[in-house]
Amino acid sequence: MKSSLLRFKKNQKYLVFDYETCNLNLSTHENKPWQLGFITCEGNKVIDKHDLYISWDTINVSPDAARITGFSKSKYDKNKKDALDCLNKFEKYLYDNNYLIIGHNVLGFDVYIHSIHRILCGKTYDYSYINRVIDTNCLARSIKNEVSNPEEDDLLSFQYKLLNLRTKNIKTNLKQLCKDYQISFDESRLHEALYDVEKTFEVFHSMIWTKEI
Repeated sequence: MKSSLLRFKKNQKYLVFDYETCNLNLSTHENKPWQLGFITCEGNKVIDKHDLYISWDTINVSPDAARITGFSKSKYDKNKKDALDCLNKFEKYLYDNNYLIIGHNVLGFDVYIHSIHRILCGKTYDYSYINRVIDTNCLARSIKNEVSNPEEDDLLSFQYKLLNLRTKNIKTNLKQLCKDYQISFDESRLHEALYDVEKTFEVFHSMIWTKEI
């Protein structure tokens, strides 16, 4: 077996993250991120947890998004923190090359929400971290569709090829993956950002014993 595989790297550092937003529209800066959950990890151990509510002067969470994510205006107002402070805390790890970045559907959604967060804080786009991203949604599609392992140093393009792959009767949502890997899952907490990233990290560590990356 290859000693370079992640399953054998006990000291590898990981950043796992998830944004909750006003809606699903990626083409408008009005789709503001209102919650950012992230954890930092080493090997299979969680080192630190962050559950950040992001303050904006105005915010308009759609009824559907509020229902799905359990958005509470009173809880948001009580816990919200300065948007730039939240961004800087997160990017301390995001742009650190020692960390691999993990998330579920991050390549299809959260990387763009991070850019909206940056723009709203007066910064420019910066996707320089993207080569360190591992998307558990893409990996699940490769496993369930029996797609060959990626070429060495070609993981990003491998994942983008799988991003829009849809196969009838094959589910790769987080709830299904927890069921597949026999990981306990409380459906009532789905879309709590911090809960989602913790479960994503458990799924990821099960996956790397199936997928050679």
